[in-house]
Amino acid sequence: MERLDADGPHEGGPRDGDDATVRAAARAWLGMNTLLMERHNRRKAVADALGMSFSRVRALRRLGAGPIPLRELAERMGSDPPYTTVIVDDLVRRGLAERIANPDDRRSKLVRLTEEGRAAAARAVEILTVPPDALLGLPAQDIEALDRIVAKLLE
Repeated sequence: MERLDADGPHEGGPRDGDDATVRAAARAWLGMNTLLMERHNRRKAVADALGMSFSRVRALRRLGAGPIPLRELAERMGSDPPYTTVIVDDLVRRGLAERIANPDDRRSKLVRLTEEGRAAAARAVEILTVPPDALLGLPAQDIEALDRIVAKLLE
């Protein structure tokens, strides 16, 4: 069986020969993916609610932290600058974003959300962060354990 920890042993993780733990980790990872991407995928709900593709929703959320250059937005979204330009052009047409002068570089522009764009980004976060009923139906100690585990994985 191919090992999930191919880049070497991880502190506190499964040790060599602990294939049962590695298989359990693989099942848990696959299960999390199934829960997030198939059973409780909020992408369609947020795209429908805001009337735009999820890639535009992602851009709104990335711009929520403040104005950034288009190239940086493209990096944060994992897309190329020409495609990101198409997205930003659409957000500008919708009145959700605007291009402003970059005080640090006269040759470039920053993209920032308008007031309407900030409201749309907040609505997106609201939709995306509603836990599914199945999660809320778990015992409190299980929810707290899951919260600790996910926080640890995000470190």
